[in-house]
Amino acid sequence: MKPESPRIKRTRHAKHFITYHFVWIPKYRRDILTGKVAERLKEMLKEYSEEIGCEVIALEVMPDHVHVFLQAKPNLSPAQIVNHLKGKTARKLLQEFPELRSKTTHGRLWSRSYFVASVGYITDEIIKHYVETQWERELKRRGA
Repeated sequence: MKPESPRIKRTRHAKHFITYHFVWIPKYRRDILTGKVAERLKEMLKEYSEEIGCEVIALEVMPDHVHVFLQAKPNLSPAQIVNHLKGKTARKLLQEFPELRSKTTHGRLWSRSYFVASVGYITDEIIKHYVETQWERELKRRGA
């Protein structure tokens, strides 16, 4: 099933379009995310994203790293999202696949580091132009 393209969401008081691309690695970038572990991790990431109100747009689990592209709610910071996903998946994967414990250090599945980039709906040039031309639009609207 192909996920639908992201769209503007709304809450009671806000409209928003916030997307993030996350990348993180297992401790020491070991090639441990393969086979059933990788498949189960994909399921978990979708489930735990929905749990906090995020929608996964694209997801790929490589043997030594994970990519998650998702649309988030405005009340969640990127740190909250990635900490939730990494924490829940690490605990559950280590429970379901005890053999991973021998391939990790002290039962820690993920490295503490991660990459995050906000992905825009429009470019920064468009926003800059929009802000800089506010008075022009206001004057036109008033008929001046």
